Amino acid sequence: MDCVFCRIINGEIPTYKVYEDENVIAILDISQATKGHTLIIAKEHYKNLYDIDEELAGNIFRKVPKIANAIKEAFHPIGLNVLVNTEKPLQTVFHFHIHLIPRYHMDGVDIDFVNNAGNITKETYLDTLSKIKEHLKI
Repeated sequence: MDCVFCRIINGEIPTYKVYEDENVIAILDISQATKGHTLIIAKEHYKNLYDIDEELAGNIFRKVPKIANAIKEAFHPIGLNVLVNTEKPLQTVFHFHIHLIPRYHMDGVDIDFVNNAGNITKETYLDTLSKIKEHLKI
């Protein structure tokens, strides 16, 4: 398998390592969408959020506040986006990872959501809720 993140984890590609333990490696994203943009990458190869083991996911997500707070203290952003791309349209590296994107005034990053509040009927909400719960395996 030719996975860029597996190659980084194996030391085949140099990187700017922020943090590492038995489950994750955190590196500066090469794109630096904003200053401090960091990736938290599962050391074990899982394609994306749909595939990752729940216990490992818990271990990985426990690192998010620690690394996010280090970014906050280092650069004093006005906020931070935590982003996981899973399949289309945005996942480009098919190895589970979390983006921590510090936000600054006029940083050029555009993450926008459509607000459909008021356009959805109670029946549609209930149907959506029912379908999700039907497939929830907890």
